[in-house]
Amino acid sequence: MAKKTVASLQTSSKRLTKAIKMVRSPKTGAYTFVESVMAPELVNDWLNDK
Repeated sequence: MAKKTVASLQTSSKRLTKAIKMVRSPKTGAYTFVESVMAPELVNDWLNDK
């Protein structure tokens, strides 16, 4: 299950995107949020990874 929250971040030379994914812990069953800053082209691949 992924929560697709994407914010555009612009730096001086590169365009970056911050993506937040909700991941379920196999040990406790609780959900945690994993954040990552990456190029916009990589967001869908990162969200589809398990």
